Amino acid sequence: MRELKTQLYQQVARIGKAISSPKRLELVELLCQGEKTVETLAAQSDISVKLASAHLRELRLARLVDARKEGKYVFYRLASTSVADLWVTLRSEAEERLVELQMALASITHHADELHGVDRSDILHRAAAGEVVVLDVRPQEEFAFAHLPHARSLPVDELKKRLAELPKHVPVVAYCRGPFCLMAKDAVELLRKKGYQAFHLTDGVAEWRARGLPVVE
Repeated sequence: MRELKTQLYQQVARIGKAISSPKRLELVELLCQGEKTVETLAAQSDISVKLASAHLRELRLARLVDARKEGKYVFYRLASTSVADLWVTLRSEAEERLVELQMALASITHHADELHGVDRSDILHRAAAGEVVVLDVRPQEEFAFAHLPHARSLPVDELKKRLAELPKHVPVVAYCRGPFCLMAKDAVELLRKKGYQAFHLTDGVAEWRARGLPVVE
């Protein structure tokens, strides 16, 4: 009986081992944004294709990601949305308990620019009524995979030359991949410099879904 019990814990520990690497956690967060090739994942996580493949192999062994081949490319995706929920839960727990993480986040964000304690459903209602613009500043293919209701796609690297598309009399709420992503922060800084009333929503699609709120897929 003891041997069987040990085996049970060992199986669960496979998940813990798979997500014990900071870089594998980053790959999971990237895959929360949609299916990607190993080359794209390597570029976005700033590692070699060889190393990305090795990390993805560990995630596959733990049944956290799936893969498919199309021509010469291998595409990876999360095994289910529950894996995204696992990432959000783990990150939220770490932020709640680790002062070091809290300090690191505080050093890269300006709380005056963020939405704190704002009812997310209220953002939806105001966006539907045209009282606020919800701006998704991730790459367009990530927006196409899933995005917040009523959101408008405007990748951060195109924002400067497409500012005229945004009405200045309406507040702008920008979001990207989640609290660790800096694209929305950069977008808010640019918008405020150009005279827009802009705010940073730290939720990404995974966080939004984990709150039980609707996502457009």
